[in-house]
Amino acid sequence: MASTLDAASSSTRRAAMAPVSALSRLPTGAKLFIILSVALLLLALIAIGATLQTGRTADAEARARLRIAANESARSIAIELIGDMTALRVAVNALRQDPADAPSCARAQGVFAQQATTGTRFSIVDRNGRLLCGDAFDANPPVDSGTAVAAAVLPDKGLVLTVAGPRRGPSARVFFPQMFLARLAAPASRAMPLASALVHDDEALQLATIPDLGPLDRIETVETDLGLGGLALRTSIRSAPITSSFLVALMLPLLMWAAAAGLSWFIVDRLLIRPLRLLRASVASYTPGEVIDPGKLGPLPAQEIRELGDTFRAISRTVALHEAGLAEAVVRQTKLTREVHHRVKNNLQVISSLINFHARGAPSPDATAAYASIQRRVDALAVVHRNHFAEMEDNRGLNLRSVIGELSSNIRATAPDGSTSLSIALDIDPYMVNQDVAVAVAFLVTELIELAMNSDSAAQIRVAVKPGVDDRKAKFRVVSRAFVESETLEQLLSTRYRRVIEGLSRQLRAPLHHDPMTGAYEIAVTVLGRD
Repeated sequence: MASTLDAASSSTRRAAMAPVSALSRLPTGAKLFIILSVALLLLALIAIGATLQTGRTADAEARARLRIAANESARSIAIELIGDMTALRVAVNALRQDPADAPSCARAQGVFAQQATTGTRFSIVDRNGRLLCGDAFDANPPVDSGTAVAAAVLPDKGLVLTVAGPRRGPSARVFFPQMFLARLAAPASRAMPLASALVHDDEALQLATIPDLGPLDRIETVETDLGLGGLALRTSIRSAPITSSFLVALMLPLLMWAAAAGLSWFIVDRLLIRPLRLLRASVASYTPGEVIDPGKLGPLPAQEIRELGDTFRAISRTVALHEAGLAEAVVRQTKLTREVHHRVKNNLQVISSLINFHARGAPSPDATAAYASIQRRVDALAVVHRNHFAEMEDNRGLNLRSVIGELSSNIRATAPDGSTSLSIALDIDPYMVNQDVAVAVAFLVTELIELAMNSDSAAQIRVAVKPGVDDRKAKFRVVSRAFVESETLEQLLSTRYRRVIEGLSRQLRAPLHHDPMTGAYEIAVTVLGRD
C-alpha cells in the first residue's frame, strides 16, 4: 500500500512539473485522483485524531479534578445541612410532646446561633401556625408530607428546608441564604475556578460562577446528589479552551487535503473529465453518415482519450459506409417488393379474368354459379392484396372499411341473376388490421354474403364493425333475415358453409356466434388501432 501511494505521489509531482506535451501522455487520471485523495485524507484524519486525543487527555484531567472538587463541596454542604435538619427534627419531636419545652428550643437556637450572622433563620410552628421557637420569616415553601425533609430553592435568595412533624404536629422551616451556602460549597483548594449551583427539580440557586467565561470556552459539569430533599450540587469547571492554535492544528490537515484534492481534480478534469465530456457530446449528437472529429477535444487530453476518439472516428466512418450500403440495399429491396406485388396483383387479375371467361361459356347454370363462387373468393384475396400493397409504405395495416367496401361492390357485381335485388349495407368504423386478419375477414364476409344469397335471394344484408371489449378488439357483425333459423339455412351450413366459416373463425382465434332468432353472425377481431 505504501509503495502504491509513493508511486502515485511521484507521478503527480512529475505531472505537475512536466510540460504540456508530457501531460497529454499521462494514463487515465481517475484512479490517481482517488488514490491520492484517499491517502491524503487518511493522513489528515490521523493528524486530526492526534490533536483531538491531546484535547481528550486534557479534558480527562479536568474531569478528574472536577470530581474531586465536586465531592468535597457536596460533602461539606451535606454535612452542614443534614446536621442542622437533624437538630431541628429533635426539637420538633420535643415540642410536639411539650410546646413549652424551653431547653429544646434553646438547643436549636444554639445550633443556628453561629449561622445567624450570615442571615440563616429558622422557625418551629404548631399546626395552627403559632410560633413555638425561632424567628418568623416570609419564606413559606410548600411542605411535602411524604418525605422527612422538603426542599425549595429560591433563585438569587437561598434555600428553604422544611421538617414536618408526625400526625399534623409542629413543623420547622429553616432558610439558608445564598452567601452561606456559597461559603460551604467553596472547595479548600482554589487552584482552579469552579461554578456551582444547588439544583432542585427545575430550579437552581447559583452559588459560584467562573469569571471571564468566553464563547469558545468549554465547560465540564457533574451533578452530585446531596441525599437531602432531592437536592443536588451541580459543579462545573472550565475545560481545555479552544484556542486559535488548536483550531489551526485541527483544520490545517483538512485544508492541506482540500488543496491537494483540488489540484488533483484540476489535473484530472483537464486531462480526463472534460475531454470525455466533449467526446460523449460528440457521440450523443452523432447521426448516421457523419464522421466524429476527435480534434475538438483540445490539446491536453490523455493519450487513452485520444486513442478512444480515433476509435470512434474509425467506427463512425465504418458506420457511414454501412449506412450508404444499407440505403442502397433498401432502395433495391423496395423496387423488388413493388415488382413482386405488381406481379401478384396482375396474376390475380389474370386468374379472375380466366374464371370470368370460362363462366360465360359454362354449359349449365350450376357451373356458372360455381365459377362465380370461385371468382368471388379470388376477388376477396385480390382486394386484400391490393389494399395491403397500398398500405405497405406506411406499415399501418389494412383499413377494414376500404377492404369490405370494395369487396361488397365486387360481390354485388358477381351476384347471380336471382339476386338482383341484393342489398348490402355497411356500418364500419375505420379500424386497421394486419394482412392475416384482413384475409380471414374478407373470406368470412364472402362466405356469409354468399350463404345469405343462397338461403334467401331477396334478403337484405348489413355488415358492421364496431368497438369491442377493449382497444385491441373490434366486433365484426353480419345481420340478415337469411340467417334466421330455417331448413334451407341448415342444409347449406351442413353441406358446405359451416366447416369453412368455422375454419375462418379459428384463423381469427375467436369463436363465431350465431344468433338464429335475430339472424346475426358475430365474432371478435384483433385490430391494430383506428385510422
